[in-house]
Amino acid sequence: MTKKRIGIILGTRPEAIKLAPVIQVFKTCPELDVQVILTGQHREMVEQVMNLFNIQANHNLEIMQKQQSLNDITCRSLEGLETLFQSQKLDFVIVQGDTTTAFAAALAAFYQKIPVGHVEAGLRTDNIYNPFPEEANRRLISQITQLHFAPTTLAVQNLKNAGVLGEIYLTGNTVIDALLNVAKNQPECDIKGLNWLDYRMILATVHRRENWGKPLQNIAQGFLQILDKFPDVGLLLPLHRNPTVREPLKQILGNHPRIFLTEPLDYKELVSAIDKSYLILTDSGGLQEEAPSLGKPVLVLRDTTERPEAVTAGTAKLIGTNTDNILTAASELLSSTDIYDQMANAINPFGDGQAAKRILEIVIKYLLL
Repeated sequence: MTKKRIGIILGTRPEAIKLAPVIQVFKTCPELDVQVILTGQHREMVEQVMNLFNIQANHNLEIMQKQQSLNDITCRSLEGLETLFQSQKLDFVIVQGDTTTAFAAALAAFYQKIPVGHVEAGLRTDNIYNPFPEEANRRLISQITQLHFAPTTLAVQNLKNAGVLGEIYLTGNTVIDALLNVAKNQPECDIKGLNWLDYRMILATVHRRENWGKPLQNIAQGFLQILDKFPDVGLLLPLHRNPTVREPLKQILGNHPRIFLTEPLDYKELVSAIDKSYLILTDSGGLQEEAPSLGKPVLVLRDTTERPEAVTAGTAKLIGTNTDNILTAASELLSSTDIYDQMANAINPFGDGQAAKRILEIVIKYLLL
């Protein structure tokens, strides 16, 4: 029997993390020929994840350029994927999440009439510009997807409410598969000058486009006020590579003795840092899903979230970017053991670590039966 050829497309580190378990389990299936395709939207950060999970790319479009715009990423991805899809004769394409790579790959597959499977389908904020461009990307992908792999019951309902075509399946989130796989090996995170036992550490990440400019400055001031109020607290902040994000943070936070600014952590180090930290302040989507599995409260530095399940479950709290709100929310967790324990012990709604296996079973049924 001729093997079915599957293209799994990724361009950014979050995609690599969340698709790594999918790639691994798909490669165990003898009926499938799995082609791992990188667009190159991110480069070094994706390579770190690929090495960690021992995954090799079959193709790399290498689209990344300095100061690339959304138009640049979309156009170069579409052009490169058109040529690749035509030469590879794919039977199915898998994309993940809401990146520009995911949108361009789904569109390129649609133009070639290749069925699309969407991992982490159905997330919604119902604000087309927040997060930008992710909310629009995920909605557009949903319109041309044959198999929707929804991480939660709410995501399933969002897709049903939208009246999308294609089949909808509840699978859990593959990021929990990846997290538990790495965490079981008890990885280390060694930061120069930081003894984890010296402080109650806050792990912070900030990068979203809608937080650039004044919101970013407000967030940084909030961090400073937290440390002023709690002398036993330290802050670990891995800096995004985009200078629009990293330069203001370095300028405002760079000289504080209890703030540790680092280059981006590889995923193994990130998992360790989550585990060792007291709480998380982030505008990341992935950390809202990951941290609760390790019992860490999450304060979300955004005005909206496409993961309201975390807020409903009590594992995360949406606090925005106002400096006073950041101080107030962090102070509650740093001052009250009861409030902290409520969040730390809440059940993570995003899955059990078996999502990738479920996705494989669904795709095999779709292609072979």
